Amino acid sequence: MTDSALQSRVARRWTVIASGLLLLALGLVVIYTGPNAFYSPVALVVVSAIGLAALLLQVRFRRDLPIYSPLWLNVLGIVCATVSLFADLLRMPSRLLDLVAFVAVVCFGISGLLILHALRRRVQVPQSTETQ
Repeated sequence: MTDSALQSRVARRWTVIASGLLLLALGLVVIYTGPNAFYSPVALVVVSAIGLAALLLQVRFRRDLPIYSPLWLNVLGIVCATVSLFADLLRMPSRLLDLVAFVAVVCFGISGLLILHALRRRVQVPQSTETQ
């Protein structure tokens, strides 16, 4: 077995392990959360953060993809998510909590869309050169 094939197997193994852990986290959130809690903005933030973490780990473990998410967007999303998680301690009004949670979800969503767009563009480029 060549060295690159071995590295590919190891990278694939870690990708599968990370995906399994993220599915486990999402499953635990869904199983141990009551149905009414999913109307909460905090639950929306948690689920969107797990989705973004899955995308970022996918990009991290695939070494052949030099795709990066904007750091400032992720930091803003994390700050807003943290503020929404501690809204009770900060005595935030419910409208402000909704707004901060929405900003966190939008930041995570835009970051995820940028990664997916870059992945799609990167995959389409080699195919178009082969057909010409």
